[in-house]
Amino acid sequence: MGLSKNQAKSIPGVRRGQAPPKLTDEEFRRRFHARFDDAAFDGERSAIDRLCAIALDAYREGRKAPHTRPAGPEFADSTYELSVEWLETRARLAKAEAERKRTDLPSRILVILGGGRNDGTCPSEASKTFRLGEIAGSTLRDEEHCEVDLLDLSLLASEYERHIHPCKGCVSTAMPLCHWPCSCYPNHSLGQVNDRMNEIYEQWTRAHGVLIVTPVYWYQSPGGLKSMIDRLVCADGGNPDPTTTSGKNPEKAKELELDGWPYPKHLAGRAFGVIVHGDVAGTESTRRALTDWLSWMGLVESGSMSQLDRMIGYYEPYATSHDTLDKDFGIQEETRNAARAVGKTVRLLRDGKVHSPTAGLRQPRPK
Repeated sequence: MGLSKNQAKSIPGVRRGQAPPKLTDEEFRRRFHARFDDAAFDGERSAIDRLCAIALDAYREGRKAPHTRPAGPEFADSTYELSVEWLETRARLAKAEAERKRTDLPSRILVILGGGRNDGTCPSEASKTFRLGEIAGSTLRDEEHCEVDLLDLSLLASEYERHIHPCKGCVSTAMPLCHWPCSCYPNHSLGQVNDRMNEIYEQWTRAHGVLIVTPVYWYQSPGGLKSMIDRLVCADGGNPDPTTTSGKNPEKAKELELDGWPYPKHLAGRAFGVIVHGDVAGTESTRRALTDWLSWMGLVESGSMSQLDRMIGYYEPYATSHDTLDKDFGIQEETRNAARAVGKTVRLLRDGKVHSPTAGLRQPRPK
């Protein structure tokens, strides 16, 4: 795979010059204090100033991971200091994968709600995505006897300090620089904390099947769903051993990739289904993009009924869309069928009666 050692005679240089200089102390303090603009904090201004000084020092020194420990014997470089938070996430993923492989445990389906709306934030109303997800979830539990994990991405907009930080694109420097699970976050020196992806990686790892239910936002997936998709790039070819690249050393990563990288698919073999709804346009293209992505990662499609794109109230007012869904028994039953298809595919996969048609095939141009 990749280039052979004979072909990789020289390692490409690392291009630099894009990133701006660090913030001035004045600008850093302005941004830090913006979080405490509420007059209720006025009595603690001196304490906030002291905290700002500590945060500024961390920013200047680039203390991304303040808590580290030696990697240990499982890694190529046992003495390399790895983030304790990353190591804890890795341990949870290993436990989740072990549980997924146990034949005495029930099937587990991850139902992902991709919309940004819920009644706990500005829209003040539950979403149609949530309602369709409830239909799918109850079908999986009651008919397919699956355990259901619900991942509601609308909580990114309605919960305090819940984020999916953006993908930094390490993979495009070299695949081994993209670690599984992602090691870019948390970055304490930049205040990039409370990243939800560590929990999401665990949910994906534990699942036997995944069902995505999402609306269309401007012909595309909603922002929260797209952020999750981008951050799952490490599941498709990502490096499980950050010590091989000494953390984020680009030269070492380039050398590893050119020496022949296996591009491991960490989530392959799980069943999937996709339900996309809209009211004007974009459902078909969004559904295709999602199914193409899931197939690329090595997940197994659950048949034609597991992939659904439908309009709810085509060009009708937004104000009546929930009433329209109440009356649309067709999409309600199609949603149940999509859930049933995923549940049945999971059962067949676990029983060894269905296998991924590409299992065992070697990709001549892996990426």
